[in-house]
Amino acid sequence: MHPLALLLALLAAPAAAAQKSALPGNPCHIETPCPLGERSYHVREPDGWDGTTPLPVLLHFHGWARTGALPVAHERISGHTRRRGVLLVAPNGLRKTWRFRSGRADVDFADAVLRDVMRRYPVDRGAVFVSGYSYGAAMAWRFVCESGDDIRALLAVAGTLPQSETCPQAPRAVRHVHGTTDTVMRFPAGPGGDRLHPVRLWRDRLGCVEGAHDGPYRIVPWLTFDRHSWDCADGAVVLDLHPGGHFIPHGWLGRQLDELLGREPAYP
Repeated sequence: MHPLALLLALLAAPAAAAQKSALPGNPCHIETPCPLGERSYHVREPDGWDGTTPLPVLLHFHGWARTGALPVAHERISGHTRRRGVLLVAPNGLRKTWRFRSGRADVDFADAVLRDVMRRYPVDRGAVFVSGYSYGAAMAWRFVCESGDDIRALLAVAGTLPQSETCPQAPRAVRHVHGTTDTVMRFPAGPGGDRLHPVRLWRDRLGCVEGAHDGPYRIVPWLTFDRHSWDCADGAVVLDLHPGGHFIPHGWLGRQLDELLGREPAYP
């Protein structure tokens, strides 16, 4: 082989290998969904995983009119999980949406997804996180409301349930981010314009009393978050507000994972 051709082949080999599943006999990876009955989900392993070390998991629900193929390719989602040693799992909603308003159909499906992931991968069961964006965030709320007792934290972006809901289960921590000028999944201000209302459900459910205004912080120069937090009898709640609209903020998911996994926050 010509020396230049050999060099190009060697450089291409790691990239080609990265597109394959790290587990032998596991045919699904990134754009190729994992079949599960009549439904499916997508998965993306972290960079440099050795194939045996137990992995934290982020179960992420996609937004309306999307599929799980988007989160596993999205820099603001998988860009953070794959650099932090976290396995990203992205279920596919029926007809590209979620039934989060009532019922257990999609909750049961997500439970089945997690069971299947644990069959395929070595999972750190004490570090299972649930997230979502927009309709997917509302579905993430519904999932932990109905099946969240074993979930380490909810990480929700721009989507909630009505704060009057009564949840039989709950995660150990909740982190929610919302833009105050969001007009798609409108910022759910409370009576009198209460800006802390978007997490009222979890503050009540987890036994929160006094909260702290932690103040502003930035991950990227062009967006400032205003953080409020509560240490609660049965967990912890964090609300990050920003002045923007309906989007996934740069670096937000990665920063939450860093903090929850006890790592020095870093961007990207």
